[in-house]
Amino acid sequence: MRMVDIIAKKRDGETLATKEIEDFVRAYTADQIPDYQASAFAMAIYFQGMDEQESAALTKAMAASGDQLDLSRISGTKVDKHSTGGVGDKTTFILSPIVAAAGVPVAKLSGRGLGHTGGTIDKLEAFPGFKTELDEDTFIELVNKHKIAIAGQSGNLTPADKKLYALRDVTATVNAMPLIASSIMSKKIAAGSDAIVLDVKVGSGAFMTDLPAAKELAQTMVNIGNELGKRTVAVISDMDQPLGRMVGNTLEVKEVIDVLRGNGPEDIRRLSVRLAAHMLVLGGKAKDVEAGEALANDLIRDGSALNVFRDFIAHQGADPALVDEPEQLVKSDYSVTVKAPAAGYVSSINATDIGRAASMLGAGRMTKADTIDHAVGVEMKAKVGDWVKEGEALVDLHANRDDVEEVVNLVKESYQIGGSAPEERPLIFHEMI
Repeated sequence: MRMVDIIAKKRDGETLATKEIEDFVRAYTADQIPDYQASAFAMAIYFQGMDEQESAALTKAMAASGDQLDLSRISGTKVDKHSTGGVGDKTTFILSPIVAAAGVPVAKLSGRGLGHTGGTIDKLEAFPGFKTELDEDTFIELVNKHKIAIAGQSGNLTPADKKLYALRDVTATVNAMPLIASSIMSKKIAAGSDAIVLDVKVGSGAFMTDLPAAKELAQTMVNIGNELGKRTVAVISDMDQPLGRMVGNTLEVKEVIDVLRGNGPEDIRRLSVRLAAHMLVLGGKAKDVEAGEALANDLIRDGSALNVFRDFIAHQGADPALVDEPEQLVKSDYSVTVKAPAAGYVSSINATDIGRAASMLGAGRMTKADTIDHAVGVEMKAKVGDWVKEGEALVDLHANRDDVEEVVNLVKESYQIGGSAPEERPLIFHEMI
């Protein structure tokens, strides 16, 4: 069938055959379909949507468009985790050693950040010498021996998604739910795990700002995963303020170590344990989520998770002593305190603005060519619901320059302070099992 016929079929609300979707992905990846036809196709999907089988077919075809990791040589049930992204989200580093300590293999491919703050790989590189470029044999050997490895994504992972995403970005079709879901899930399918836990963020610092949209995305991805034979669960969690108290690469690593020592902010600890619990259930180590939470907490309490994290850092080339002495990690030259303009309750914090502030300091990239400054970031001294006095610290900015007035002003604008305590917002809104 000609591409124009496929476009017309979807435009008119008809269901596409799997072969038609596969033909489109194959031809578009090979530059045999012009961008203007792919744009028309994306717009047709934006307005007409896709059913479960169409979405699964699109996901599978995009996963097959490039490299696919074969994890069959790793014994046990491989469980992956994906977050739709947020500010201060460092759950991967907390839950991965917990799950590995329980014997569930964690074979994770992660990316670098583009936008608010650094990505998973950027944060790991806060440990000098940490190796993120691993060949497949080394990656699999590390997981088989030690139950955990995290590596950078292959340059040829889901090339169809890379092409289509770039096109969607300039054709106002980014928000097409089947295209969002298939973009995320194609990378998870290509990464080769047996089961997937999704952390779908909702709020001012998330891609999905309202709960109905977050639920729709979560359900679509769960349906795709299950349709493709991957047991998939989703947790919808709050991102209406930064998660934890640290935003910035080394700052977040220090907070991870704090949580694995049994301390740290309650929100990041609780969410990490809940996500780990779902992974433990899928990995066959817990009968239900409550038992999984109990096991995860035990593995933190007895030091097992911290031991795994320390060994993980060592096995991928960095100095494990830094886990015990995180104060030796790189520090910024300056610390600037942003103070409350008036007394009252912190009623809201715009999480995106806090992420932008960290990025302006150098913690994130605006272009792929930008260099990350691992030392800088934002330390949250007051969060939503806290009472602050006039002149009390709202945040500390960790900077490597002293001209941060623009960042200070942005942080001030991100905070709203009122006379009454705000209604408490759930940390976890919904779970799809």
